[in-house]
Formats: sequence, C-alpha cells, structure tokens
Amino acid sequence: MSSQLWQGSLGGNFSDCPNGTQWVWDVFSECAQDSRDIASVVLGLVSIVCFAASSFTQYYQACKTGIMDQALSIYFLLGWLGGDSLNLIGSFLADQLPLQVYTAIYYVLADLLMLSFYLYYKIKNQSRGFSAPINAIFAFAFVGTVSATSLLGRPASPVWESTLTFKGRTLLFATVDKSGWEPFTKKEIIGFSIGSLSSLLYLVSRVPQIYTNFRRKSTKGISYSLFALVMLGNALYGMSVLLKNPDPGQSEGNYVLHHVPWLIGSLGVLSLDVVISFQFLAYRKKSPRNLEEREALLDKQDESLES
Repeated sequence: MSSQLWQGSLGGNFSDCPNGTQWVWDVFSECAQDSRDIASVVLGLVSIVCFAASSFTQYYQACKTGIMDQALSIYFLLGWLGGDSLNLIGSFLADQLPLQVYTAIYYVLADLLMLSFYLYYKIKNQSRGFSAPINAIFAFAFVGTVSATSLLGRPASPVWESTLTFKGRTLLFATVDKSGWEPFTKKEIIGFSIGSLSSLLYLVSRVPQIYTNFRRKSTKGISYSLFALVMLGNALYGMSVLLKNPDPGQSEGNYVLHHVPWLIGSLGVLSLDVVISFQFLAYRKKSPRNLEEREALLDKQDESLES
C-alpha cells in the first residue's frame, strides 16, 4: 500500500524496484521509479529540515527570554507530544512511507526536548534560589536523552528486521481489485485509527496556545519562526505524500484514502497556524511593558479628571 520495501525485509533488494533510483533505495530503502517519486522524497527531506530548524529557533528564543513557561501553553506542548507519539505508532502500523516514519521519530524527540525546556524554565522561574541544582539536574537529563537517542539509532537486530515490512511495488503482498481498490488489513485499520486520533490531537493542541496568546495579548517568548517553519514543513510534508505514486493498479483516490489521517494532521493544522500568525501581527507592537505603561497613563488621566 505504501509502495515501499525496507531493505532486509523478507529478502528485499534493489531488483524488486525496476527502474528505481539507486541512492534513494540505498539511503531510505524507498522505491523511487520516476521524477514524481523523487520529488516526493526531496520534499519530504526539506520538510524534515524545516521541522528541525523550527525547533532550534524556539530553543534559542527560550534561552534568550527565559519565559518559555509563560509564553507557551503546557496543553499545547502535551497535545503536540501526544499527537506525535500516536503519529509514530500509527505510521508503523499503517505501513506509511519511510520518510513519514523518520519524520515521526524526529517529532517525538524534538517534543521531549521542547517539553524539557518548558519544565526547566517553569521550575527555575519559581525557584530562583535553586537555579544551580536545577541546571545540574537538567544537564544530566539532557545527557541521558542524547544517550538514549544514540541507542535508538543503532541498527536493528536481525529478528526485528525480519518483522518490519513495508510493501514494495513489485511484490504481490497486497491484493488490488480491478477498480483500483486496495483493502485495509486489520493492522492498517488499527494504524489508521491511531493516526486519526493523532490528527485530532494536532488540531486540538493549537487551541490552548491561541487562547494563551489572546489572554496575554502578547507573543513574547515565542519564536514566530517556530510556527512559520512548521507551516512550511507541514505543507511540504503533505505535498510529499500526495506526490508519491500509488501501487501498481491502485487508484489515486484509494491511495489518498490510506493517507487521510496524516494529510489532515499536516495540512489541516495550517488553518490554525495561520490564526497564530495573525496573533503575531496583532501583538507584535504590544509588549507587556508597553501595556503596563499604557495602564499607568490611563490611571493618571483618571486621577486628573477626578481632581
């Protein structure tokens, strides 16, 4: 269904991908047979770069302002982490494109680091007298996270490799009828359901952040590049999935149906990110200090009128 085959799975090799691109197969174990498939891979890679860059801009903004715990909603971060975690699980179960799986793994790691930054500044701002011990604790936590990430990046064992499978174009694993309809397997139905829940969490997670910005009447402490690059990354991610050729005999409509939750999770949140972008424009000249000065001037005017 996903038009892919992981190398080492059920004896797959490049001969299973006629007219395929060698470097795409070697690097991503993905069968790219024409310019449309290659464009899909390239857009997927660029989307990962956008997502990575968006996270680093927020990390920098957090270190610069030190108010990340006030600027970002904890429910936004938790919703993001929950959505990305379910996205990763659903991508595996529903046999999504390899680049979708790689992107989902990065999502989860970036979310954990973002949440760590939030908790760090939350504790530090509430316990300024204990900043040194807090710094030490989070330094150890950071080292542990990096170590765990390196372990995850090691090659899988032969037993695991023999069970991790993405369907290839030329392997007759999936049955496609004459109308181009490829039925869902039980495993894919579970993955599809989890992916749908992930998309719902993505959509809902934006609401607390929109409310937090509205309540503060400020976006100070938030990097606009975070949302701008996420918007670009989501758009490229969705285009990457749509550009991929369906399996031989599979209709375009059936291919899109198999990827609907992930398309909603990427393209659907763009509308809510646009709302946050408008908040940046509306509040860019309004800092908390300016608001306090304005309120002080209004109080003085009221006193002068009463006298």
